[in-house]
Amino acid sequence: MEFVKAFVIGGLICAAAQLLMDKTKMLPGRIMVLLVCTGVVLGAIGIYGPFSEWAGAGANVPLMGFGNLLWKGMKEAIDADGFLGIFKGGFTACAVGVSAALVFSYIASLIFDSKMKK
Repeated sequence: MEFVKAFVIGGLICAAAQLLMDKTKMLPGRIMVLLVCTGVVLGAIGIYGPFSEWAGAGANVPLMGFGNLLWKGMKEAIDADGFLGIFKGGFTACAVGVSAALVFSYIASLIFDSKMKK
């Protein structure tokens, strides 16, 4: 049942993003930033934490979960280091995910013949 709940919640988040792409003139990059910022705001006001515990990976994997992770990292770093935590907390919290994305993207670029769109 845990997998079904994660699939449904993650699918609803992605469906909302798809609706924004289809029904508005917003570019995909702006929609991605909107999702990350929404995760940060919902984490800051204390809503995303309980939602994330209930929904599991369905809430943690999409971009809103990334925003919440940035918020949690910044909050912990601010509590520990003060003002400098604003700058280093988010990087510390998401370093593994960002590093993995960079490494796997580089490997994919070596394997596949990528071309610019015309």
